[in-house]
Amino acid sequence: MSTEDPRAAGLAALAGLIADRTRAACLLALLDGRAWTAGELARHAGVAPSTLSEHLDRLVAGGLLVQERQGRHRYVRLAGARVAELVEDLAARVPPGEARRPPRGLREASAGAALARGRTCYDHLAGRLGITVTDALTERGLLRQDTGFALTEAGLEWFGAAGMPLDPSGRRPLARACLDWTERRPHLAGAAGAALCRRALEAGWCVRVGGGRAVRITPVGEQALSGLLGIPSGALR
Repeated sequence: MSTEDPRAAGLAALAGLIADRTRAACLLALLDGRAWTAGELARHAGVAPSTLSEHLDRLVAGGLLVQERQGRHRYVRLAGARVAELVEDLAARVPPGEARRPPRGLREASAGAALARGRTCYDHLAGRLGITVTDALTERGLLRQDTGFALTEAGLEWFGAAGMPLDPSGRRPLARACLDWTERRPHLAGAAGAALCRRALEAGWCVRVGGGRAVRITPVGEQALSGLLGIPSGALR
């Protein structure tokens, strides 16, 4: 009599969806939190549109992506925060030697440096910028990391006072640790991380660099985060 866990088949199928370089490249690109056209993803992955379409069909059928059509264009995005967390967590566990191969030219080196300085990880801040903000929240007693990530009462009050009210009764965890694949340390994710990232982009504290995930701090952002968290301006660049 078989005693196989009934989830085994589903887990194997999920792993098979991700275990392809083209599909993995698409999932990583979509961590910027935006919807991409099939053509944009095909160019990004370096494959023919017809080939990419087959991969997207599998990812949509497997529940990792959702799609919508506008005219002739097919747009896809990650199916939600849980999918983004899965992809980012797996990417963070890639051995450093494989994740940090020598860049192919100055353009790729510049893009890699920009991602390491600051980027969006689906809907929260990552890179050195995300780590610096996370450390500042912890040092001021607003976030605990000793027994897993958790906002303190002071942290909840801080988010509300800073114009980012949080609902503790929501389905999404207020705070979650997300392992940063460039810094190899956890940064703040969850509802609090998403609220902070959204405020940073809407208020002009951060702006996107090019069309990818990279973001950079602005003078307005340096002043705001210095006042809110006491972060020295130079530490955010």
